[in-house]
Amino acid sequence: KIERRIPVILTKEEIQALLAQPGNASVKEMRDKAMLELLYATGVRVSELISLKLEDVNMQIGYITCHDGTRERMIPFGKGAKQALRVYLDEARSSLLKGRTCEWLFTNCSGQPMSRQGFWKLIKFYGEKAGIKTDITPHTLRHSFAAHLMVGGADIHAVQAMLGHGDTGASQMYAVYSAATAARSGR
Repeated sequence: KIERRIPVILTKEEIQALLAQPGNASVKEMRDKAMLELLYATGVRVSELISLKLEDVNMQIGYITCHDGTRERMIPFGKGAKQALRVYLDEARSSLLKGRTCEWLFTNCSGQPMSRQGFWKLIKFYGEKAGIKTDITPHTLRHSFAAHLMVGGADIHAVQAMLGHGDTGASQMYAVYSAATAARSGR
């Protein structure tokens, strides 16, 4: 039997502090805010986030399409992510591209596709800036997204579908977290 480690899950207050770090003072901060908001709002893997193309985002309805090999899944996102994406697309992305064209949604400051390592550095930087003592990674936001949905009463099958898990076993740890959280709060 494979032993699963308990994932690092940030509190809602830690998430709010993290998401509040990048502002709109620079195009880089606008991009960073959009990336963090979208990552937490959808629970996608960092590889899926950085491989999103412009055509994968439906701003009108508010969802992204993730391509995982031959499978495709559509994941909704809320107002916070939508607002951050709108600011990024309207005010920052063209500055980062410096007149070039690029199919990728998120680029680095040179107008090239964002790398996993580049995003990892961003999340570390903003985590420290937010005063989060826990060692966080991009996957921490994925775990936090799923756990917070379950605490909020989401169906495990819906969470499983959004995360792209093949079976409920991989999503079961979030149900355990939800039950423990409910027990601590006396619900």
